[in-house]
Amino acid sequence: MLRVLAVDDEKPLLEELLYLLRSDPRVRSAEGASDATGALRRVTRALESGPDGPDGIDVVFLDIHMAGLTGLDIARLLAGFARPPLIVFVTAHEGFAVQAFDLKAVDYVLKPVRPERLAEAVRRACAQLGRAEEAPTGRPAPSAAPRPAPEAVVADRGPEQIAVELGGVTRFVAIADIAYVEAQGDYARLHTDEGSHLVRIPLSTLEERWAARGFVRIHRRHLVSLARIDELRLDSGTTTVRVGAAELQVSRRHSRELRDLLMRHATG
Repeated sequence: MLRVLAVDDEKPLLEELLYLLRSDPRVRSAEGASDATGALRRVTRALESGPDGPDGIDVVFLDIHMAGLTGLDIARLLAGFARPPLIVFVTAHEGFAVQAFDLKAVDYVLKPVRPERLAEAVRRACAQLGRAEEAPTGRPAPSAAPRPAPEAVVADRGPEQIAVELGGVTRFVAIADIAYVEAQGDYARLHTDEGSHLVRIPLSTLEERWAARGFVRIHRRHLVSLARIDELRLDSGTTTVRVGAAELQVSRRHSRELRDLLMRHATG
């Protein structure tokens, strides 16, 4: 069973988070800290005690925006220790997912926190620690359908759409509406005329899946729909493409192949 520390500088939100955590049979204990200083003091005591000691902490559920140090700052400090507790970010802000997972966060939960979503984060922490999914009483852990991090890919919906999440709402984006895809670590950002969506899937995977739909790799960071390329430009040995308002560089190793594909596409 998990020993948990929840950190949030908004008292009502902290109390709600603690209530939900204490209601989960997989959580042995849940303590709260209302600021970064208190959180670091408690985690330091846990680290001195050791993971099996009486003051040990298995998982820190951590807000990002707080007075003084941010949750990201705390996670960076903890990453310097040999055996730090796991980190689950709980935040109202969607834009820090890439940084959070770069810091090896177990999960990234958006506020307002839904019980089934928090149960999924607990399940992931248990899985990473190799803990059983049931409490000693035999009560099953709260059921929760697996739900990825914010704006994460849920699945392809048939051959023509991809499901994404934004603020806890799942929507379906037509692949034909995607102009290009940008790599961001283990994530990819899908760019459409209306905006962009961050999905938790590598660019190389999308390259393989969408090759038959006319998407080509032009750079280690970019995958582009051939049909959405408006202009190919060669200037002083540098090749770029214009896709709507965006101008993207084409790497030297992809330039010749892209020119040939565009010619075949134009005459096909």
